[in-house]
Amino acid sequence: MNEPDELMTTAEVAAFLRTPAPTVRYWRSKNAGPKSFRLPRRVVYWRSDVLAWLADQQSADGQPKAS
Repeated sequence: MNEPDELMTTAEVAAFLRTPAPTVRYWRSKNAGPKSFRLPRRVVYWRSDVLAWLADQQSADGQPKAS
């Protein structure tokens, strides 16, 4: 059975990617980071979108995807 997707905050995405939160916000402003959306007053990310973005970054670098 598939587990439900999880919402992540900007701080959680930054910690997961080991990147400063301002960098994640900058990527968002440039439409260069993982897909995000607003819930009334905060920006959130689906964990699956963060993982998909990370895989795209890896394949764009010419590295094979991890299995």
